[in-house]
Amino acid sequence: MSQLVIDIGPYIDTNKQLRAAIDGLTDEQLTWKENADKWSVTEVLSHLTDHNIVVSFRIREIISGSTVQLPAFVQDAWVSSAKANEGAAVDILDAFQALLTYNSLLLRRLSPQDWEKTGVNFKGQTLALTDVVQSFTSHVQVHIAQIERIKKAKQTADH
Repeated sequence: MSQLVIDIGPYIDTNKQLRAAIDGLTDEQLTWKENADKWSVTEVLSHLTDHNIVVSFRIREIISGSTVQLPAFVQDAWVSSAKANEGAAVDILDAFQALLTYNSLLLRRLSPQDWEKTGVNFKGQTLALTDVVQSFTSHVQVHIAQIERIKKAKQTADH
C-alpha cells in the first residue's frame, strides 16, 4: 500500500481554487486582454492545463527511472497556437480536473522510494518527484494571483 510522502491535497485543490477565482466572470471578462502581449484569464487557464500535461509526463518519466531530460515547453506559443481564447474556461478546467484526478490516483499508489526518484530538467537541475508536484502547486498560486490582476485591470478599464 502507498504511503504518501507529501500531502497531495494542495495539488488536488488547485482546480477548486481556479474555479473560485473565475466564479461569476462573464465570457467577455474571461477572454479580455489588457493588450496583445498579455494573457486573458482563459489563456491563463489554458496555460495551466498545458503545464499539467507536461507535469503529468514529467511524473511518469521520473517514476519510470528514465534518464531522458524532463521536457520544457514554450508556453506563449502553446497558448497562442491552441487559440486558447476561443475555448470555454469551463471546458479547460474540466480537462485540468481530469489530469489532477488521473495523476492523484497514480500518486496515491507510489511507494516512499518512488517519491525519492529524480529527473533532470531542461536547466540541468535534479528534481525529486516531490519537487515536481509541489512546484506545480506553487505555480498555480502564481497564476491565481495573475488572474486577480487581470480582473482588476479589467475593472479599471471599464471605469
